[in-house]
Amino acid sequence: MSGAAGPPLADPVAEARRLIALAGAHGITMRALGGVAVILQSPGGQPRLSRRVKDIDLAVGQGAGRPAARLLARSGYLADEMFNALRGSSRLHFRDPANGRDLDVFVGQFSMCHAIPLTARLDRDPLTVPLEELLLTKLQIVELTANDQQDIYNLLLAHEVGEQEAAITAGFIAALCARDWGLWRTCTLTIERSRANLERSPLSADERRLVAVRLDALRDRIDAEPKAVRWRARSRLGDLVRWYDEPEEER
Repeated sequence: MSGAAGPPLADPVAEARRLIALAGAHGITMRALGGVAVILQSPGGQPRLSRRVKDIDLAVGQGAGRPAARLLARSGYLADEMFNALRGSSRLHFRDPANGRDLDVFVGQFSMCHAIPLTARLDRDPLTVPLEELLLTKLQIVELTANDQQDIYNLLLAHEVGEQEAAITAGFIAALCARDWGLWRTCTLTIERSRANLERSPLSADERRLVAVRLDALRDRIDAEPKAVRWRARSRLGDLVRWYDEPEEER
């Protein structure tokens, strides 16, 4: 099943696995993002805070959009021709008519409220983008949803924050934030909001304490990172000028 061609599977996690394997067989590095990736990065594929995953988000490196689109077309997906013609260099959209599901492919970077580069480190994990980029796709959201909040908690429950192997490398996130005041502003606001919302979460007291410790460790590392000249220049404007992009309603 893992590398087999054929119609899309009903289970979005199994389908993401199938597409990643199929892409690999065709020389395309493809990895999962979003809720599917959070499930794949959870122990036993069981996040502590479960939620329904409706759609599939995938990523490929810069320049791999066209071969990925051809592969998806052969795998039962219908392309959004207008969207892909306008945005295909950075993002592709497809529809799975059999399961009533959307599929997006981010090309080279994840870009919503902020741009998170993906190409250089895309092959570090066999199934998902690296943990750092996966967490950043949630931290960079200005208007955090309940699902996004749960994804942050799930990732921090399942993975330590630090510099050691298999941890979420705080230094990598801190370095990106130190170059981009806007990304820093949104990420630190999201960390603060996530910490403040912990008491209202369904987590146990011990779990809330663990997440709080890891949020604090991440924030401390971000604060300690020396900031670039461009960061310091932009910081003078602060919140007087909007520091993030407003994602359009794509469909």
